Amino acid sequence: MTPLRQRMIDAMVLRGFAARTQETYLIAVGQLARHHHCSPERLSDEQIQAYLLYLLQERQRSRSTVNLTSCAVRFLVCDVLGQTERRLQIPMGRNPQRLPQVLSRAEVSALLGVPMSLKARMFLTTAYASGLRLSELCRLRGCDIDSAPDRMCIRVIQGKGGQDRYGLLTPELLDELRLYWRTGRRHANGADWLFPARSNPSRPLDRASGQRYYYLARDAAGITKVGGIHTLRHCFATHLLEAGVDLNSISKLLGHAQLSTTSRYLRMARPGYSAGGDALALLAQLPKTPPPSSSPPQPLH
Repeated sequence: MTPLRQRMIDAMVLRGFAARTQETYLIAVGQLARHHHCSPERLSDEQIQAYLLYLLQERQRSRSTVNLTSCAVRFLVCDVLGQTERRLQIPMGRNPQRLPQVLSRAEVSALLGVPMSLKARMFLTTAYASGLRLSELCRLRGCDIDSAPDRMCIRVIQGKGGQDRYGLLTPELLDELRLYWRTGRRHANGADWLFPARSNPSRPLDRASGQRYYYLARDAAGITKVGGIHTLRHCFATHLLEAGVDLNSISKLLGHAQLSTTSRYLRMARPGYSAGGDALALLAQLPKTPPPSSSPPQPLH
C-alpha cells in the first residue's frame, strides 16, 4: 500500500465514511491514476478534466458515475493533499432528474409470486414490505426484528450515512419472517444473519446475490420495466403515499436526511389514486410459506 493511499484511507476513517464509500473512492482514484500512468498527487487539473470527459464521451458513463469520480478526486486533492484552491477545477455536472419506474401492485404481486427459493422470496418480500435499501437488507439480523406488540418494527443499524432508524414491520411480514426463520435458515450454523450467504453462512448475503434475486424474478414475471431491486423501495414509498400516509412519516421510514428527497414521490404517485389505507395489503394475498414439517416453533426476536 502506498503512503498516499494510506493517507486517504486514514482521512476517510477520521471523517466517518462508510466502508462502501471508502472502497468506491479508492477504486475511482485508482482508475484515474492508471488511466494517466501517473501518481494521483502529480496529476494536473487538465489531466483530471480530460479523464472526466473520457468517462462521459468514450466510456459512456452516466452523469452520476462521473460525479462520484469527481467527489473522490476532490476529496483526495482538497482534503488529503490540502490543495483546496483546486476544488472548482474539478467539476461536478448537473445530474438529469429522471423519475424511476414504479411497479403496479399487480406487478409486485406477480414478481413475488413466481417460483423461486424460499430465501429469495423472503428477501424480495422484505424489500417491498419494509422499503429498506439493498445493503440494509443484506445485513439484517434476527435480533433486528422487534415483534413486541407495542413496538413492531425493524431496527436498521447503521444505515446510509451511519444512521440508525426504525423501519416498518407489518403483521403479514412478521408472520412470513417467523416461518422463514424456522424453515429457511436450518443451515445457518448458528449465525444470526437473517439472510446468510450460501457459501459461508457466518457472513451476510452479498449485494450482488440480492440484486440477482430481483432480476430473475422480474424476468420470470414478464416485467419489462427497467431498474434493479431499488425499484421495490420506490414501490414501497409510492404505494404508501397513494394510501394517504404523510410524507414526513415516509421520509423517516426511508431514512432520508432531507424531506425534499422524499418529496419526489409526490410526482411518482398516480394522480387521483387512493388505496384507502391498504398500500401493502397485497402481502396478505400472496401464497404463504408452507409450514415447517418438523422442529418446534422458534420465536423471532
